[in-house]
Amino acid sequence: MTTKNGFALLTAREAAACVPHGATVAFSGFAGAGAAKAVPRELAMQARSRHDRGEAFAIRVLSGASCGSEVDEALALAGAISWRAPYQSSHALRDQINRQEVEYVDMHLSHLGRTVASGFFGKVDLAIVEACELTSDGRVYLTTSIGATPTFLRYAEKVIIEINGHHSPRLREMADITILSAQPHRDPVPIRDPMTRLGSNFAVVDPKKVIGVVENNEADHFQSYGAADSVSHRIAEHISRFIFDEMRAGRIPEEFLPLQAGTGRVVNGLLAALGENPYIPPLRMFTLVIQEALIELLEQCKILSAGATGMAIPVEVLKRVYDNMNFFVPRIVLRPQEVCTSPGVIRKLGVISINQAVEMDIYGNVNFSHLFGTDIMNGVGGAGEFIRNGYLPIIVCPSIAKGGRISSVVPMTPHVDSNEHSVKIVATEQGLADLRGLGPMQRARAIIDKCAHPMYRDYLNRYIEDSRVGHIRHNLGSCYELHRNFIAHGSMLPDSEAPGAGQAASRKGKGWT
Repeated sequence: MTTKNGFALLTAREAAACVPHGATVAFSGFAGAGAAKAVPRELAMQARSRHDRGEAFAIRVLSGASCGSEVDEALALAGAISWRAPYQSSHALRDQINRQEVEYVDMHLSHLGRTVASGFFGKVDLAIVEACELTSDGRVYLTTSIGATPTFLRYAEKVIIEINGHHSPRLREMADITILSAQPHRDPVPIRDPMTRLGSNFAVVDPKKVIGVVENNEADHFQSYGAADSVSHRIAEHISRFIFDEMRAGRIPEEFLPLQAGTGRVVNGLLAALGENPYIPPLRMFTLVIQEALIELLEQCKILSAGATGMAIPVEVLKRVYDNMNFFVPRIVLRPQEVCTSPGVIRKLGVISINQAVEMDIYGNVNFSHLFGTDIMNGVGGAGEFIRNGYLPIIVCPSIAKGGRISSVVPMTPHVDSNEHSVKIVATEQGLADLRGLGPMQRARAIIDKCAHPMYRDYLNRYIEDSRVGHIRHNLGSCYELHRNFIAHGSMLPDSEAPGAGQAASRKGKGWT
C-alpha cells in the first residue's frame, strides 16, 4: 500500500467507501473556507449509486458553519443528509430542511465545541478534514479555516485527511489553535488584543485514528461580491456618522475599538464603504470571517489587523494573499470559532459589531434566520454572541426588498433570534436608530421614523395607534398582516396600490432578498 508520512494514501473513492450509512460525519470548513472537497464530492456520487441500487444511505453532518457546495450542496442533491448542525447555506439543503426531509439543529456557533465534547450529538464516527500537511506524530496544519476542526479531530472515532496542495504552507503562520478546557475549571480566555496568540499553529490528532490521506489540489470556491452598491454606501454613511459622534462624545476611545462584521453582500459592501470614510480611523478586526473587502482594506492599511476563524475570499484574492505572505502573516490570525465567539472576550475587548438581518420589528426584535417564521434561510450563526455581548452591536438591512413589495421593518417578527433586550443600534439606508435608553414606544417611533421605508411608515404608525395599550403595544389580530399579505398576494402592503400587488409569490423557495 502506498503511504504518505506513514499513513495510507487513499483515493477519494476509497475514502468515501469508509463512510457507513447513518454515520455522524464532521467536516472541516467555516463559511465555505477550508472545507474538504474531493471526499464529500465522491461520497455524494456513491450515495447516488447506492440509492439507484435500492440501498438506504444518508449521514448526519456536522461542521463549524457552512461548508460550501462540495459538502452541503453535493450531499443534499444526492439525498445523502438526514441531519445537520449547526449552520448551512445550501439552496438544496435549505429546501429539504423546510420540507422536513432533513432534521436541522440551528444553534449559536459558540455552543458547538462543548456540545460535541459533552456527547449531546452522540459519538462523532468520522471527521473528514482538509489540511496543508499531516505529520507522522499527528500534527495537522489546517488551511483557510480553523472553525471547529480541532474539536472534531479530538473527539471523532476515525479521521480522513485531505492534503490540499493548492494552499500556501505558510498558512500555519497565521494559525493559533487552542481547545478551551471544560467547565467548571475553564480559565478565562486571555485575549487582550485581536492579535493575541494563545496556542500552537497546528491541530492534533491521534495517529491511530487516521484511516488515511487523500491528496487534492483545489481552491476554495467563492464568487466576488462586487463593488459596494448604493444601499451599502448609504448605510455606511449613517454608521460612520454615528461612530464619529460616539468618538466625539468620548464613548469610543481614541485608539478605537475592535470591529466584527458578519458575512454577506451588504456587509461586505458596507465594510468597503466604511474604509472609504476619512473620519473612521484604521480598524482592528475581531470577527469570524475575513471577506474580500477586508483583504482590500488590509492592503490599504485601513484595517491594521484581523483575528478570525476563516478566510472566505475568491481565488484571485486569495492568490494575492499567498503572493504577499510577508505582508499578511503579521496582520492575520486564525483561531477556533469557540475562541472567536467567546462572550467573555467580546465583552472584554468592547467589540463594535455589524450584522445583517432578514427583518426587524418596531421594538427592535431581530430575525436573522427564518422567512415567515417557518422557513429557514441559513441559520443564526455567530451573530448572537456579538449582539448580546458587544459594546455597540449594530444591526443593518435594506429597508425594502423586491422593489418595495417587502418591508424589512414589520410590526412583529414571527421569528426572533436577538431580542429587544440585546439590540442597541439598527440601521437601514433610510437612517439609523439609537435605541439605548429608550422605552418601547420611543423605540418604535425611532425605528419607524428613521429606518422604515416611507411607503410603509403610515401603515406602521397606524398599527401602533390601533394596538392594545400596554407596556408594549401590539394587536395580536393584525401583527402578522404584512407577512400574510405577501404570502397571499405577493406584496406586504394591504392595498391594491402596493408595488407589484397581485404578483403572487410562492412561499416555497422564495426569500426576502
